Amino acid sequence: MAGSVVVLRDLRHAYDGRDVLRLDRWSVAEGEHWLVLGPSGSGKTTLLHILAGILTPTQGSVSIAGQDLRQQRAGELDRFRGRNVGIVFQRLHLISSLTVLGNLLLAQYLAGTAQDALAAHRLLAGLGLADQAHSLPQALSFGQAQRAAIARAVVNKPRLILADEPTSNLDDANAAAALHLLLDQARACNATLVIATHDRRIRERFEHQITLGIGT
Repeated sequence: MAGSVVVLRDLRHAYDGRDVLRLDRWSVAEGEHWLVLGPSGSGKTTLLHILAGILTPTQGSVSIAGQDLRQQRAGELDRFRGRNVGIVFQRLHLISSLTVLGNLLLAQYLAGTAQDALAAHRLLAGLGLADQAHSLPQALSFGQAQRAAIARAVVNKPRLILADEPTSNLDDANAAAALHLLLDQARACNATLVIATHDRRIRERFEHQITLGIGT
């Protein structure tokens, strides 16, 4: 039986004294693919940031790949995140001063692993970006930039991949393509995948779903 990659208990997060997220318990097994659903303001992005260790919850415990994030010091947490968690942000956040390849090599460096340009080139080739390796992000189309962001998220073969609204602003064909890439890369890494979205077009592709909202 696969172990749990995500275990949350008694989770609560508040801004200015107002709860924006509450989860009594949530467990996600290795290799599972989950959708986190809910309208804007329901805490989806907050939850992803907590899972990534970017945000410390107001209350509760967060265990990722067997590690209690609250017990990690700042430097340790950064390296742990780099090695175990891949993130595809809604706004992508590629480093504009670095080439596509440079963004991947930076992800390896921040994780404290050896920079492997050959592996990064192979990953880009597999995502159809071989000819864009030395391009700056601003020279890419949105679809190319999203693929580059996915490549950066998976270059260290993480245990957990998080994606924030990867399909919501895309037409049907491009939404399907983006989802296909995420699912393929998660399977290639044997990673757990958690997608936060309000895009109900993709619900039928996921057996595991959780809906956030008041009282969740």
